Amino acid sequence: MKEEIDNYFKEIERNVAATYKIANKARKQGFDPEEEASVPLAKNMAERIEGLIGALIPDIRNSGLSKRIQELEKKIGKLDPRVALTVSLEVATEKFCKFEDKIKAMEAGIRVGLAYLTLGVVSSPLEGFVELKLKKRRDGKEYFCLMYSGPIRSAGGTAGAFSLVIADHIRKKMGYDVYDASEKEIRRMVTELYDYHERVTNLQYLPSEKEIRYLVKKLPLQIDGDPSEKIEVSNYKDLDRIETNQIRSGSCLVLGECLAQKASKIWDIISRWTEDFGIGHWVFLEEFIVLQKNIKAKNKLSKEKILPVYTFIEDLVAGRPVLTHPLAAGGFRLRYGRSRLSGYSATAIHPATMHILKRYLATGTQLKIERPGKATSITVCDSIEGPIVKLEDNSVIRLNDEATSKKLANEIKEILFLGDILISYGDFYNRAHTLLPPGYCEEWWSLEVEHTTVNAFGTLEIDKLALLLEIEKSFLERMFKEPLNTKVNAKTAFTISRKLNVPLHPEYTYHWNLIPTEDFFYLLKKVVDSRVTSSEDLVTKLVIRYDEHLNSILDSLGVPHLIANKEFIVIENDDAYTISEIFNLRKETENNKIEIDERITSESSLAIVNEISGIKIRDKSGVFIGARMGRPEKAKMRKLTGSPHVLFPIGEEGGRLRSFQSTFESNKITAEFPLFHCEKCNKRTIFSICEVCDRKTRKKYYCNACGLINDTECKHGPTTTYLKQTIDIKYYFDNYLKKLNIKTYPDLIKGVRGTSNKDHIPEHFLKGIFRAKYDICVNKEGTTRYDMTQLPITHFKPKEINITVEKAKELGYNQDISGAELLKDEQILELMPQDIILPACNESLELGADKILLKTSFFIDDLLKEFYKINKFYNMRSEKDLPGTLVAVLSPHTSAAVVGRVIGFSKTQGFFAHPMFHAATRRDCDGDEASVMLLMDVLLNFSKQYLPGRRGSTQDAPLVLTSKLVPSEVDDMAFDLDICQRYPLEFYEACIKFKQPREVEIEQFGKKLDTDSQYHNFGFTHNVSDMNAGVVCSAYKTIPTMEEKLKGQMELADKIRAVDECDVARLVIEKHLIRDIRGNLRRFSMQQFRCSTCNEKYRRPPLVGNCLKCGGKIIFTISEGSIIKYLEPAISLADKYNLPSYLKQNLELTKRGVESLFGKEKEKQEGLTRWFG
Repeated sequence: MKEEIDNYFKEIERNVAATYKIANKARKQGFDPEEEASVPLAKNMAERIEGLIGALIPDIRNSGLSKRIQELEKKIGKLDPRVALTVSLEVATEKFCKFEDKIKAMEAGIRVGLAYLTLGVVSSPLEGFVELKLKKRRDGKEYFCLMYSGPIRSAGGTAGAFSLVIADHIRKKMGYDVYDASEKEIRRMVTELYDYHERVTNLQYLPSEKEIRYLVKKLPLQIDGDPSEKIEVSNYKDLDRIETNQIRSGSCLVLGECLAQKASKIWDIISRWTEDFGIGHWVFLEEFIVLQKNIKAKNKLSKEKILPVYTFIEDLVAGRPVLTHPLAAGGFRLRYGRSRLSGYSATAIHPATMHILKRYLATGTQLKIERPGKATSITVCDSIEGPIVKLEDNSVIRLNDEATSKKLANEIKEILFLGDILISYGDFYNRAHTLLPPGYCEEWWSLEVEHTTVNAFGTLEIDKLALLLEIEKSFLERMFKEPLNTKVNAKTAFTISRKLNVPLHPEYTYHWNLIPTEDFFYLLKKVVDSRVTSSEDLVTKLVIRYDEHLNSILDSLGVPHLIANKEFIVIENDDAYTISEIFNLRKETENNKIEIDERITSESSLAIVNEISGIKIRDKSGVFIGARMGRPEKAKMRKLTGSPHVLFPIGEEGGRLRSFQSTFESNKITAEFPLFHCEKCNKRTIFSICEVCDRKTRKKYYCNACGLINDTECKHGPTTTYLKQTIDIKYYFDNYLKKLNIKTYPDLIKGVRGTSNKDHIPEHFLKGIFRAKYDICVNKEGTTRYDMTQLPITHFKPKEINITVEKAKELGYNQDISGAELLKDEQILELMPQDIILPACNESLELGADKILLKTSFFIDDLLKEFYKINKFYNMRSEKDLPGTLVAVLSPHTSAAVVGRVIGFSKTQGFFAHPMFHAATRRDCDGDEASVMLLMDVLLNFSKQYLPGRRGSTQDAPLVLTSKLVPSEVDDMAFDLDICQRYPLEFYEACIKFKQPREVEIEQFGKKLDTDSQYHNFGFTHNVSDMNAGVVCSAYKTIPTMEEKLKGQMELADKIRAVDECDVARLVIEKHLIRDIRGNLRRFSMQQFRCSTCNEKYRRPPLVGNCLKCGGKIIFTISEGSIIKYLEPAISLADKYNLPSYLKQNLELTKRGVESLFGKEKEKQEGLTRWFG
């Protein structure tokens, strides 16, 4: 396998090199801002860091920095924070390159240290840490003031907090003093953090006033930042050492979400070697952790008690349903395990569950969950338990197959149990969440049977077991090998349970813990009086006289049954046999009944059923996990405002559509353009290559006094590289069409209103003609991107991703997971680490990745052949040619792309890749998304010079490219991924005892690092029949109006037993509708006006009544409709669910406010029944 992996990486690197070669050949012609691909290639993390920092400090490239990082890693250890401390100090002392002054050198050191902590993937070292300032203490000595901005969030809490340790290490070594915070500065930080949390956006962690005061007082550095909000702080303004009165997001994030939240983790890291690095004074963190624990102590829970967590439900969004209230019976039942499509924050539910929830949930939909984390993306798994539902005829059935759930979806009266949610051990381990008792399940039962057999016979003696149980050996072998796929009938289950003294099989275990003891005895009385039908000494049917209370008890237990004309309750087949055996219906039960009745006061129903049946019965319910719908899944081409085809400014002349065709009416464009001069033709142009003679032009600079000059500096001061000019667009356009012999061009070619990069460099408009031909859009940096929800996968079937066996073999897949030769398209194969599966969903309203990538390949080939005059690169004919293509993958807020190889397309809207690959993009699968770009598109069309000239622009831009995935250099969250094929019995016993995950030994990916098997031999506990099963496009995306979405949300709230519909109605009004109404009402009185033709905005409407630019009609930017649209549904909801008077009165006051502005509507006969009657 090692040889196969080596060949796999060599093939990728060979193809990457070939792509670079062709891209560089094309760019050498000079049509692009740089004459070679502007994305440096990095084979490892050290090179990635050098490339990333090199984007801001070019001198650091090839300075020996990457080599030094690798040396330190060999000496200290990979991803060890001490490497960051050491190398940052060496940069600060100018060991690698010289800087213009000492401050810039120390600043660069902090950037490099932060880049190491963030794996050289995110742009926080460039954008989040803004600069280092030296300020004066009260005694005149200098101290460090660190300036942060919003993009520091992408570094993560731990890295953001550790950047302070790095800066302090440099401060001490360079001889600067500590920060002496004044009382007013301390109070300012307290005020500002609370203002930011309450008036701007919620912090993930809001420290108490005591925590903030302690940290600011003890910190040896000042945390500062540029003003990010228009809002001023509510108090403590005009302080001499804080330069602004406005709220600073950077300093709030670093103090709250980074240092305060991660103090425990930071101290755990640095406490081992504080003296080695001269940071012993950080011992104040230890005292802070004690303070923090004391503050939280009043909310501390006992270890063995599970209390509901309401956080996930508090920010409810209208139209996105609540699926389970915290710990509510009948919600998602916790089941431990990892399917080949889950883990790394992703979870799995049964495909049948998706269909019965009005198709709101689909593969890739985000759920906000109660535990163990905050959110998850869902995939399908049909080897876990499906939902139990009550139909319109009051019958109760289990839905364990997708076809039946589809058929019965519209006949469901109530959802009694949602089914299982599969959550991996690795996710509990990573969040350090206490293990919770799961519901009794097949894999647990199988382990108990196996354990008892080994105890009885010394080893797993199947022959002896078969003789003891009088069951066929082949059946027992299958049962142990595939417990999830082996159907055990009720008679066999009871035989095994009685003879081995093991708990009853989970399929015949009901939710006994969910009914009170009085209900248990009511049930017992009714069951004893039932009419029993038997066949061959097996009870096959129980007929009980119908009554509402009995029906309700059976519903709560999850016992499948039929209702015959509301006269009889009928329990059939295995369920009838189970009830008859538990209640001893073929034996005399009167004595048992009397005996139990006498001592029943303190027993639970589960304890009683264990006593009465004479066999062990475990708790079927376990813990239910609260959940609500978060973001719907996503798979679509990224589009900038106006969906431009090219980054070429078309000014106001482009009209509302920003099109070239509109500019042809006046044959001119007025916008900022760069300045070039052709020496041969002696004429000014906007391009680096002359449109007449095809020679390179000379860059010019503009001085207000001298005009155009050749130098960047002038005696009158700095010059600009651009000028607002009016150009004859028809001249340029016709010239190039003639040159390229283009007879026809698309009817609509769209540009941008104006360029936003600092030098106003446009993309060549010819690229827009070719993009418009295939209707693909350009992103801010010149590439075409496809955004998708990130989902994990470790194994796949060729059939699922629409490739043949021959194609799979061509891609290097020759054996399945059992080592057998690949012959059929249904064999399960283990995914190579850099192979990815992209979405091609026919049910989506958007085009699939297969269509967009194919169109982009056509565009690239046309560009190479027609514009650059070199051979085509892709030569594709259809989507079937795409497998094997290299792409660059980039996550939001990161700056390092990773090379991936497309091997196929699923029918879902998820971006399926190995957890290791997602970790390389520094994202997990909790609802995050990533984008793909054809590799040639990035190398040919991307330029840093196209990026907007504002802070944050380098986030989400491929500043560096990783060609080979190194497991030890990915985000360490992936190291917690569990990779075993089954969890041991000790694990389930630990769950019952509420132990910590670290107390149980389970095989994890982190233990395979730097071994021969680090890229393969990943196991999974639960198989999936088809990754494309279930719902692939959420109904939320296809339902056209908010009215219908909200109705759907409330219908599900009424239907799901685990949801409190009144609470949902209250939350929808409080958290969404009333805020929206009031917010729009407030904005209406402060709004601007706009022209309906050219979109020009006015603070006040011109006196002439028309647009001053084009004479168009002036309209409101906020209409009456946008204010009142939620008023009727909010009032209707409050009435239907009889919500508290306070809320109703609140709505009435809001209604009066609206009516005072717009007047009363005429009375409508339909009243409120139009919404929620």
